Amino acid sequence: MSDDLGTLDRYLTLWIGAAMVLGVGLGRFVPGIADALNAITWHGTSLPIAVGLFVMIFPIMAEIDYERIPRVTRTARREIGLTLVFNWLIAPFVMYGLAVTFLGGRPQFVTGLVLVGIAPCIAMVLVWNELAAGNQELCAVCVGVNSLLQIALFVPYAFLFLTVLRGTGIDVDIALVAQMVGVFLGLPLLLGYLTQKFAFRTVGRDTYYDRFVPRISPLGLLGLLFTVVVMFALKGEYIVNNPDEIVLIATPLFLFFAGMWALAYGASAVLGFDYTESISVAFTASSNNFELAIAVAVAVFGIGSNVALATVVGPLIEVPVMLALVRVALATKDRLFPEAKEVDAVAAD
Repeated sequence: MSDDLGTLDRYLTLWIGAAMVLGVGLGRFVPGIADALNAITWHGTSLPIAVGLFVMIFPIMAEIDYERIPRVTRTARREIGLTLVFNWLIAPFVMYGLAVTFLGGRPQFVTGLVLVGIAPCIAMVLVWNELAAGNQELCAVCVGVNSLLQIALFVPYAFLFLTVLRGTGIDVDIALVAQMVGVFLGLPLLLGYLTQKFAFRTVGRDTYYDRFVPRISPLGLLGLLFTVVVMFALKGEYIVNNPDEIVLIATPLFLFFAGMWALAYGASAVLGFDYTESISVAFTASSNNFELAIAVAVAVFGIGSNVALATVVGPLIEVPVMLALVRVALATKDRLFPEAKEVDAVAAD
């Protein structure tokens, strides 16, 4: 993807902003749109939205090269171990603390940010990592490992932060959260894995990644944009009247993304990782799976809830922050990692 990053990826912040504006416009000027979207529901979720959420996540799962995981895990244990420490032992608590600090009086917003914080990135991190010239194989394996761990850990973490710690003050149906994780993460992962295995045996690995994956990849982002349009159509009046709420949600998100990246990048350098490994750890530690967070928020709390609104602000902030951090990484790699300068010099010759 590097410099020929697709149009959808390159201008994702613009597309999300346009989807928000379109959604607000539909909500204000098209009467009966909410009734139309909710005409057919599944577990309280509009069926079109449920399908859109599923489509949003499936391409991610179909892209993961599951065969790499055991091999790379054996050769990069320290790097993967540090990534998991940040993703599962540091990041959720940092996001929880920031959410409670900045949004303590708005429990639904806190809940939305908690859902973002307990879902490590499994998709866009590959884009940021490639743009910053990171180790794509290591990053891909971290994505695969996080995908599997999220199925096992998302529900216990939701129970811990939303029920035990009670920082949100909202009653949460943990059984429904578990069911939604199974539907919107477990099922796409299974189908993605089976699709990949079948394709490898019939058309081959190269054909699968060269021809099939590029065709399905845009579906994930289109599903996200569709969800954003619908969500803002239902919340349009609220958003127009409360723009300060969006800024308030954005503040802890910005601090989280930038802070976690800097911490992971610095820790990797101190531990002696090379630049490509360090940058992979940094982006994996600081990015989040907003697709899953949005899916769970919509399914459990409703498309028009403030919980769902908080989750959808996530990618709006994450995308420009990560693109800025790509530039920071490229600007600092020669100073923090002297060997990177030598490698660049050899490559130039």
